[in-house]
Amino acid sequence: MRKKRFDLTAFAYDKRGRLLAVGRNSYIQTHPLQAKFAKKAGRPQAIYLHAELVALLKSRQQVHKLVVVRYNKDGSPGNAKPCEICQLAIEAFNVKHVEHT
Repeated sequence: MRKKRFDLTAFAYDKRGRLLAVGRNSYIQTHPLQAKFAKKAGRPQAIYLHAELVALLKSRQQVHKLVVVRYNKDGSPGNAKPCEICQLAIEAFNVKHVEHT
């Protein structure tokens, strides 16, 4: 099993600021949408679920804001800017605001 170098978590909120869902990176789960966006971004091997897509899929209603945070193994915050795969998903789900560490 691959050892985690960091924890990446995404929080999905509605327009009123209510938390809809929380997503974390998975190193074992896949999803057809993850594969679709990965292929479109030119990274077809990136089939394991990213935190942003997990949060978007878990949300039962329109996500207005997505907050993505990353903590390194030592507990310090790290850059959590969504990758090109997640950018495609964020656009497809019509998310209006994205914040990241």
